[in-house]
Amino acid sequence: MKKYWGLLMFIIPGLALYLVFFVIPLVSILGLSFTNWNGIAPNFSWVGLSNFKTLLLDDQIFKQAFGNNIKYMFFVVIFQTIFSLIFAIILAKNTRLNIFYRALFFLPTIIASVSVAFIWIFVYDPSLGSLNLFLTKIGLGSLIHSWLGDQRIAIYSLAFVQVWAHTGQVMTIFIAGLNSIPKSLYEVARIEGASKWQTFTKVTWPLLAPSATIVVAYTTLQSFKAFDLILAMTNGGPSYATEILSMFIYHEAFNNFKFGYAAASAVLYMLIIAVITILQFRILDASKVTYEG
Repeated sequence: MKKYWGLLMFIIPGLALYLVFFVIPLVSILGLSFTNWNGIAPNFSWVGLSNFKTLLLDDQIFKQAFGNNIKYMFFVVIFQTIFSLIFAIILAKNTRLNIFYRALFFLPTIIASVSVAFIWIFVYDPSLGSLNLFLTKIGLGSLIHSWLGDQRIAIYSLAFVQVWAHTGQVMTIFIAGLNSIPKSLYEVARIEGASKWQTFTKVTWPLLAPSATIVVAYTTLQSFKAFDLILAMTNGGPSYATEILSMFIYHEAFNNFKFGYAAASAVLYMLIIAVITILQFRILDASKVTYEG
């Protein structure tokens, strides 16, 4: 301890911040999840597992929010991964024009989510929105919708905005992965007469597996943590069609003043994210092992 005291001094500030802003709130949430605290009154009662029982068995809105979250997650993970990979392959070479387009695609990532929300509220507007106007101009007026008012497609409309805003961000991960692949492997593939598709499936994609793992895991967490975008665009409506778990927790705590119930929801929320993330890593690792075998 005497020998390394100077080094330990560098750890203490970060450790203190971690304890204050992560460990203590986490322990507090776990404790509150077993109460009926309303967030205001100084007194509350212990209710045991009642909050969890109600959430899992009786609360239809919680179940709908979970279902919406799964739909949102799959849409974002699938399309954001595909689009970012396509753009990364097209823009992998470090030319001036490609660097310009990379910056252009990355731009929506640095725009505040609320600003993005207001842009797309205008785009999706059923009367004056540019999307419906564009569909009308090109002769596809039959596809006109109230994109945020239709309960069947509202969650996918929001998910598309998420994809639009963050595809450029995860594209940079794929570009880094592509640039790390030895060029000699492509030379060998060309000499062996491999087609572009064979080169992609046998060389590029297997060596992009670490980057793909990061992209899928990050995109999953990103889609589950979506909040401000949905709050600004629909606030969970219409009729809970875009209510996801983060919105559900917010509404229970700050609209319904059921902080104990919201804390129980947050605990389940963390467990769901942990389970999905672990499953994803295992599936992706298994696919790598299968391919390498």
